[in-house]
Amino acid sequence: MKTRTLLMPSLWAAAVMTISCNVFAADEPIQPIRPVQQINLAQVELGKKLYFDPRLSKSGFISCNSCHNLSMGGTDNLKTSIGHNWQEGPINSPTVLNSSLNVAQFWDGRAADLKAQAGGPIANPGEMAASHTLAIDVLTSIPQYVTEFKQVFGQDQITIDEVTQAIAEFEKTLVTPNSRFDQWLLGDKDAITATELAGYNLFKTSGCIACHNGSAVGGNSFQKMGVVEPYKTMSTAEGVAGLTGKDADRFKFKVPTLRNVALTYPYFHDGAARTLAEAVDIMGRLQLGKKFTKEENAKIVAFLKALTGDQPAFLLPILPPSTDQTPPPKPFG
Repeated sequence: MKTRTLLMPSLWAAAVMTISCNVFAADEPIQPIRPVQQINLAQVELGKKLYFDPRLSKSGFISCNSCHNLSMGGTDNLKTSIGHNWQEGPINSPTVLNSSLNVAQFWDGRAADLKAQAGGPIANPGEMAASHTLAIDVLTSIPQYVTEFKQVFGQDQITIDEVTQAIAEFEKTLVTPNSRFDQWLLGDKDAITATELAGYNLFKTSGCIACHNGSAVGGNSFQKMGVVEPYKTMSTAEGVAGLTGKDADRFKFKVPTLRNVALTYPYFHDGAARTLAEAVDIMGRLQLGKKFTKEENAKIVAFLKALTGDQPAFLLPILPPSTDQTPPPKPFG
């Protein structure tokens, strides 16, 4: 299957503006989100089904969309996600929107890319609690999936490599261009209000921009949580230290994207900040040593709300039915 260029008609104007106004955008430390440029459409359609299919979980109840709900900013809006048998997850679920722009995946960066990330939750006993073998057995038992995998990948046998590739290709389409702030970056000076512009200037001059920059306004570095003051939390998540074992990496997490941040509450790796105002206050004090006034805080929050872009919109996939040979779900085991 050849890779084809995909440019959504509704985003054509934004794409044209990106080309014609890139000099203006280059003057700022934040760049506009670009619409999807190249994608394998057949893999996307298959990956869309897999993303929404709860049968990849042991319970037959949890799908990728359970924790990364595309109707809710690509998150679940919970402090920590709910896993198999109502287990409390150890960490806040990051948004899947614009995740293709991240330097790595997961809060600690343990997955290099979306494909590597896609296989993790399926086999995690605290999340989907299946296994890669069980997931493949389920898919292989469903003739429509067998046919579609063969059409897309040209092979008779379904593998976890193909499953994660298809999911990753679908997730690459989940970008959110055309926010009002992007429109401002691209030359429309009336796209944001005076308050929002003042908030952006505060965001830059206060030092927030040092970590939250680029097209995703974050996601491109790992930083320590609690630079000026220590971060106090009940969470057991240690960040990069959980991978390296180094004390210097304790509480070092991937900087989250601020795109669509008005939709992705609560905030931080432990979900401790319920509102944007609370998150801005904590980040100011702990990371910058700055106590924002109420008015300053409100201006920054106003700017952050201008980062909400066009949300992914498509028809929900119709999943092929199970057969008598499909391994039955075990929601209570």
